[in-house]
Amino acid sequence: MLTVKHSLIGLLSAALALAAGFSGSARADDYVEGEHYEVITPAIPTRHSDKIEVTEFFSYGCGHCYNFEPLVSKWKESQPEDVVVVPSPVIWNKPMELLAKAYYAAEVLEVTDLMHLALFQAIHVDRQRLGSEGEIADVFKDGGVAGDDFRKAFNSFGVGSLARQADARARAARITGTPEVMVAGKYRISTRMAGSQAGMLDVAAFLIEKERAAKAAAAPGETAAGA
Repeated sequence: MLTVKHSLIGLLSAALALAAGFSGSARADDYVEGEHYEVITPAIPTRHSDKIEVTEFFSYGCGHCYNFEPLVSKWKESQPEDVVVVPSPVIWNKPMELLAKAYYAAEVLEVTDLMHLALFQAIHVDRQRLGSEGEIADVFKDGGVAGDDFRKAFNSFGVGSLARQADARARAARITGTPEVMVAGKYRISTRMAGSQAGMLDVAAFLIEKERAAKAAAAPGETAAGA
């Protein structure tokens, strides 16, 4: 079985220190449309219509995404029940399509908690290319997934469909770099606009509250979950 190396623990510590350094650098009431975030028009349908969905656009081959992952994972744990954080791989070329299918294969096989970190580690710690189905299969095998199970999931219609949907989602959101964050299919946040990776999450928290208030106003008499 594959185990997460100590380097990831160190990365988490560094990410948390970074968050402490940047979080709160701007007051929530200072966040301005067009300066700290952009409105997506038309809005993009989300996978969880009953929750406020936060989409994390990423690529396993992106070093910035590797650094962002422990930060967003910790942030995800602190969110109330009405918020769901959903990773969404971007696809700009064939190798990125393979890595996107690897993410969704893990989702279908219900091993995302293990393989999501393992795929980042394989590229950025172990310096593996993961440029072919076979190389990706070896990472899954190290994680305890049988080769036949991996190949069946990886090449399934369902995984291919999820990858195509992820590509369409990123294009509709006009994603040009990674990592980037989308809130409720309506707002896009980049590191450049937010000032830092931790800043993206601060802006996301502001937009979650904005969306929660809008939901409450649209349904008077109902209490938003987790509020």
